[in-house]
Amino acid sequence: MPKQDYYEVLGTNQGADAQAIKTAYRTMAMKYHPDRNPGNSEAAEKMKQVNEAYAVLSDEKNRSLYDSYGHSGLEGYTQEDIFRSVDFSMLFREFGLGDLFGGVFGASAGRRSRSRRGSDLRYDLEVTLEEVARGVQKTAQISRTSRCPGCSGTGAEVGGRIECSTCRGTGQSVRQEIVDFGVVRQITTCATCGGTGAIITGPCKTCDGIGRIRETVEIKVDIPAGADTGYAIKMTGEGEGGESLPGDLYIVVNVLQHPVFERQGDDIFLRQEIDITTLALGGRVQVPSLNGDVDIDVPEGTQPGTVVKIPGGGLPRSDGYGTGDQYVVVKVVTPTGLSRSEKELLERFQKLRRRSEHDGDEQD
Repeated sequence: MPKQDYYEVLGTNQGADAQAIKTAYRTMAMKYHPDRNPGNSEAAEKMKQVNEAYAVLSDEKNRSLYDSYGHSGLEGYTQEDIFRSVDFSMLFREFGLGDLFGGVFGASAGRRSRSRRGSDLRYDLEVTLEEVARGVQKTAQISRTSRCPGCSGTGAEVGGRIECSTCRGTGQSVRQEIVDFGVVRQITTCATCGGTGAIITGPCKTCDGIGRIRETVEIKVDIPAGADTGYAIKMTGEGEGGESLPGDLYIVVNVLQHPVFERQGDDIFLRQEIDITTLALGGRVQVPSLNGDVDIDVPEGTQPGTVVKIPGGGLPRSDGYGTGDQYVVVKVVTPTGLSRSEKELLERFQKLRRRSEHDGDEQD
């Protein structure tokens, strides 16, 4: 069966520029990628065609041959030749799709597609309730692997790296077998160079040929006001170093338990002890808040367990609009170590209360 025109496969035209070709490829990849069509063999086959069309049209030399001579201009080209210049892994990460290669299409991606992204890191950062009440900048000390500055990640000194003669720099070993229904091509990692496409003859003295070093770095982190435990901040490219791109760093906030306040969402609660006379007679009491001490009014006859609200005394809301409230839960303080005079006054008060209750019963 004759191959379909590459421009038709991508849904574009011969006059399309490089960006238009990439945009067309993205549209088709979003439609036929196996992540979006699990178990659909037709979509998988279509994705192969789309990949081949993009590999040809995104390469200036291949496209020129195709535009001039059609498919015959690429006769004698292997899949390795066609796909060598395209890093599909990075493309799919850019599109937010999974990596096809290493699976059904792994044979065609070329040496650069095997470059692995570094691992993501997590760092738990402790902050106080006062700090998240106003927002704070903290410093995190991160231990990670990074690209060696001495060799830029190659693992070799200058002039200490040569092209692998087995795979001719592709990092792949190709084996073809003719069967009844056609040609089966099996492409595996080159055993000589381990898929790097090169042989190191002079290892880097800084990293001993590894290409990466272990380092500890200090990273400034801005914790927004109102952040709660579990809030995560993504820092792109601050994770482990990889063969192509570094991973990301996730700073996860842990708000320490406060010795005085209890947090419930954007609100805070305070259990405040108040002496019995103030509760009985009423008055003003000074209580702590996240913004310093404040005075609250205690009405006459306030009972233990009463909740007094301080509007706006809580934490900034996570959506950036408004602030939570502070709630003061009243606790009674029973006096101890009374003097003789204090006891006499309380005994007199007790008698007066009993007489008042008795008289009140008689009136009822």
